[in-house]
Amino acid sequence: MRKSLPILTSLLVFASSAVADGPRARDLGIPFDGSPGPHNAITDVAGVEVGYATIIEGEGPLVIGEGPVRTGVTGILPRGRDAKRGVFAAYFNMNGNGEMTGTHWIDHSGMLWGPVLITNTISVGDVHAAALEWMFVRGFEARTALPVVAETWDLGLNDMFGRHVKKEHVFAALDGARNGPLDEGNVGGGTAMKSHGFKAGTGTSSRKVGPYTVGVLVQANHGLPWRLTIAGVPVGRILNPDTTNHFGDEAPDGSSIIVVVATDAPLIPKQLERIAMRPALGIGRVGGVAEAGSGEIFLAFSTANDSPALEGEVETLQALGPGAQYTLDYLYEGVVQATEEAIVNALVAAETMVGADGTTVEAIDHERLREILREHGRLDD
Repeated sequence: MRKSLPILTSLLVFASSAVADGPRARDLGIPFDGSPGPHNAITDVAGVEVGYATIIEGEGPLVIGEGPVRTGVTGILPRGRDAKRGVFAAYFNMNGNGEMTGTHWIDHSGMLWGPVLITNTISVGDVHAAALEWMFVRGFEARTALPVVAETWDLGLNDMFGRHVKKEHVFAALDGARNGPLDEGNVGGGTAMKSHGFKAGTGTSSRKVGPYTVGVLVQANHGLPWRLTIAGVPVGRILNPDTTNHFGDEAPDGSSIIVVVATDAPLIPKQLERIAMRPALGIGRVGGVAEAGSGEIFLAFSTANDSPALEGEVETLQALGPGAQYTLDYLYEGVVQATEEAIVNALVAAETMVGADGTTVEAIDHERLREILREHGRLDD
């Protein structure tokens, strides 16, 4: 059985990148393809740092502006807190019912100059303003100060319209960013998120691809219960044996997923654009189909070039050579594998949460999940 997150009258947690206490998907014996890095996290890409601010306050009826609050913000720094250099980047919009700021400039210039933050839908503006202030305090030039802020919808558990993510939370997430192993589940921007009918949130994974590493971080708040697939097993249909033809039903609660991909492979923006498309295949492996009400938006960046700019030499993956194509194929595979595992990690790490108006989202039962996978010959005991 899974333990529930206790209802607390007042709890404010600033969490950086400490190791979570609970198990991850592999710890349960869930099999995945590919070889992860040492931490099986986006921070296996050298230089990448991640930090969280998690806000959990109050209980009982929803009062907009007062709570209960179940939210937060996740900060990703491609080159760490002290770097002011940009990275080559690209994005992909699989389904556009969501927001990721700064994508026009990334599309135009092929560059990402600031941190990437993920929060709830209504807090995008507050987080963006705070991130700009953080960048100015740390000496970023005005012409390069353009953070990326993405979101998913956490109304239900959270007083989302109360706009509880403040400047101090953004500063805490960015100043607390570290490399190494990461917390998952009910942390940062993923605090109140759910996927495929279960509590989910933040998840991460990585893959070694020859001399390179690709790492993925997701904020998973998407998918319908009967579509959940884990290790190729139709877990959702087994746990939700509703054989009804759902065609014609009112629009279900599909919501969104944000995926950030980091790599140390020397890719140029056009190649990163192709990398940024591949999380869609990992989402599909877990049963996501990018429902009409879902924001499936992905960002990819490379840390390989020390200071990519409009002029000067740039290391490339033999962009015009035939060998580069095959290397890209393996990088694509690594992204797909890491995205799949990151989503399942978010589901496994998350704990049952009680939020506004007593709304409860249950965590997936670990033992029941293991039993299902064992019955289908898909558990590594």
